[in-house]
Amino acid sequence: MKHQICLVPQLTGLGGMVSFQARMIASLKARGIPYTFEISHPQNTAILVIGGTRQLWKLWQAKRRGVHIVQRLNGMNWIHRLEKSTPLAFLRAEINNHILAFIRRYLADRIVYQSHICQTWWTQVYGPRSIPHQVTYNGVDLDYFSPNGPETPPKDHYRILLVEGHLDGAYARGLETAVKLAQQVKASSLLPLELMVAGQVSDELKARAHALAPDLWITWRGVVPQQNLPALDRSAHVLFSADLNAACPNSVIEALACGLPVLAYDTGALSELVKDGAGEVVPYGADHWQLEKPLISPLAEACSVLLQDNSAYRPRARARAEAVFSLESMVSSYLTALEAA
Repeated sequence: MKHQICLVPQLTGLGGMVSFQARMIASLKARGIPYTFEISHPQNTAILVIGGTRQLWKLWQAKRRGVHIVQRLNGMNWIHRLEKSTPLAFLRAEINNHILAFIRRYLADRIVYQSHICQTWWTQVYGPRSIPHQVTYNGVDLDYFSPNGPETPPKDHYRILLVEGHLDGAYARGLETAVKLAQQVKASSLLPLELMVAGQVSDELKARAHALAPDLWITWRGVVPQQNLPALDRSAHVLFSADLNAACPNSVIEALACGLPVLAYDTGALSELVKDGAGEVVPYGADHWQLEKPLISPLAEACSVLLQDNSAYRPRARARAEAVFSLESMVSSYLTALEAA
């Protein structure tokens, strides 16, 4: 019987997985591999749980039928334990963590971690698993996310880019850091400096950013459609990745694929991803697990290097993406995991 793969969408409240699902679907279609979202479908030979699901009973029944279950794991919810949240939001985050851990412990036949730090995190919190596991980084279409295009960084000023879907909650801290970074770099820049922010930002956060640095040039791009992201990346000099303890942020690998150098703190998987001269990763300088404020000076110094030597970093960023983050490599890795009964 021909393989049919069941894709189980992610739990609500766990970001960063929608684009992965869309890329997997497109790749399965291109290969002529049938897929479904129905766990109970009798022709399923493998199930890819994209994070977690509340359909635990159906998963258990599928496992009893001999269907191979692969779980893709990001990081886990943690910020809700440090920031103010409603009791309902706190409970939802905790339940989601326990669902992920339950599938990992009792239902998964194989685990795919998005990075080595992600694997370490799960192992430290919930213990090791004796089942097969692997690390597979996210991938992008290297023809679509490419340096080739009419867009180029401005020559009359420097542009630092920040890309997040929603800049609220913990991401608001990242925006604050980006503003402080840009303000400090601006003081030593040879050219004017612009901070461009792509993502949903409330009027309140915009006002706070302008109050923090009244004379800083900030461009609010709003939510940028997926099809416009390559052009956006090509138009900047540096991407600042503000996500703390991220497992494998798509914005980073998309930027590298477009030849955009990445600047980040050494939290999560950033030191794994941004290597071989593709950007600069610097120490956070405080306890990021407690959301303490980071040191800005090392970040600003590294940013200045990226701006001044931008033409040298850009081809290395693209080369890093070609070596590690191709969509073909990612999909092939997942298909191997799904076919390994």
